[in-house]
Amino acid sequence: MAVKILSGLLALLFLVAGVPKIIGVSQAVEGFAHLGYSPTFRVLIGVLETVGGLGLLVPAVAPYAILLLLVIMGGATWTVLSVGESALPPLITGALLVVLGILRLRPPAARTEPRPPSA
Repeated sequence: MAVKILSGLLALLFLVAGVPKIIGVSQAVEGFAHLGYSPTFRVLIGVLETVGGLGLLVPAVAPYAILLLLVIMGGATWTVLSVGESALPPLITGALLVVLGILRLRPPAARTEPRPPSA
């Protein structure tokens, strides 16, 4: 259950972050310009975040989505540190992705809740 909830929340986070970059919402455009990145790079990151977010919802591709999004969070961490801004948002998001990856690696039997013994 925790895997589904965390997957859903992270998917929503990445969709909310990615779609505005794709469609060119002014805050996303200004943010990437402030960081020195091109509009093409902004759209690329938006597409990758959106695809990665959707991938978190598909168990067969979720491990690949987690890796993709971890790479993006690594780049985001490096970027904000290089301009002197707080790295907490991408670090926290990356930590949640790591937790999700660990939860997904557990064997299926370990994911189910224990049942009380039957009498």
